[in-house]
Amino acid sequence: MKGRSFSFIAMFVFLGAGAAMAESAGPSEAHAEQKVEAVGIPSPVQLVRTLHLMQDQIAVGSMEAHVAQRGLLGILDDRFMNLEPETWQTSKNVQAAVSFVLSGGNPAILRKLLELGSSVIGESERPLVEGALAYVEGREDAAQSALASVDPRSLPPMLGAQLALTQSALVVRKNAAKSDELLDFARLQAPGTLLEEAALRRQVFVASQTGKMEKFQSLATDYLRRYRHSIYAGNFRQRLAAALTRIDFGKEASRFDGLVAMMSELEPEARRDLYLLASRSSIEQGFTTSAQLLADKAGELAGSDQASGTRAKLYRAASLITSPQFIDGAVNDLRSIDRSNLAANDLSLLDSALAMADQIRRVPDLQSRPATPAKPEVTKVASEGQVSASTPVQGLEQLQALSKARDALSRVDKLIKN
Repeated sequence: MKGRSFSFIAMFVFLGAGAAMAESAGPSEAHAEQKVEAVGIPSPVQLVRTLHLMQDQIAVGSMEAHVAQRGLLGILDDRFMNLEPETWQTSKNVQAAVSFVLSGGNPAILRKLLELGSSVIGESERPLVEGALAYVEGREDAAQSALASVDPRSLPPMLGAQLALTQSALVVRKNAAKSDELLDFARLQAPGTLLEEAALRRQVFVASQTGKMEKFQSLATDYLRRYRHSIYAGNFRQRLAAALTRIDFGKEASRFDGLVAMMSELEPEARRDLYLLASRSSIEQGFTTSAQLLADKAGELAGSDQASGTRAKLYRAASLITSPQFIDGAVNDLRSIDRSNLAANDLSLLDSALAMADQIRRVPDLQSRPATPAKPEVTKVASEGQVSASTPVQGLEQLQALSKARDALSRVDKLIKN
């Protein structure tokens, strides 16, 4: 793999350096670039294009490009730092340096440009350079202040997309709507590139956090359809799983239908595991209809996998014990479960579900009562051992409490591996 990585770097450095530039240059800028090339040194614009060509291969799943990227960045770091000061007298090359740093390059080049001062950086370019440097150094307030005045639409498409990605990350906590707008722009500016992949991956979760379920499902489906082999798809799927655990899919039929359409882009095993994870989480949060729907889908995909089939059966039955018309069937299902197929945390859920069902059935008139709301208030059982009419409520509360001690991130980490 090491030899192949070096050959990959060589291919991009020596072939990519001669690639045609995406944006047109003015006469003076073209003259400056020709002067650089006259001594056999690629221009900053060409160097950045070389890097982007490699990174776009990462977006479609090239592990070789991913491994080789570090070596290429090291080579390009040296080339940028060794360019003559006069190279930076054209704004196009200054913008290329910013693009390079936002693509993972060494920020030392931006410090060098700032040290060269007004001889290479005009007043209109300084906010972009200072803001990009502050961003990669983790100085978010300074970055946001400097970049607030820079319009991504005023820049070449690729750099504009990079700036929009950067600005969206800086404002997402305070202004999710603005972040969403910037990510829309980034995606449209750089279709088919690693920049679009990154924008789409981030925007899915902005939509989730802001409650835009239709957009969330549409973007997630688009990502899974087009970038499922990306080097970063594993991270996306983990975050997607975490997002799914917070959604009540039983609230609207269209919401669950959208989930099914989105999940169809995944492999059957991955779909099954996501359905199980979301079903379990729905039980914890009191989303009983959602838990049942998700468990049914997981059961359909379990096939010969006994452990998955048993989990689906458990989650479905546990979601039904507070429903008077379904409690008898749910209890029968719970009692028929093979305990050897369950992990310790699911065994606890099974035992609690059976105990709560037993308490519920001790109250004769519960069979004529309507089902308990999905998110009930906490009630108290009489100290004399009598069970109150709100026992289904308490049962669900206890079922929810059982699993809240689990670490959600560790569940997600075990879910899907590329």
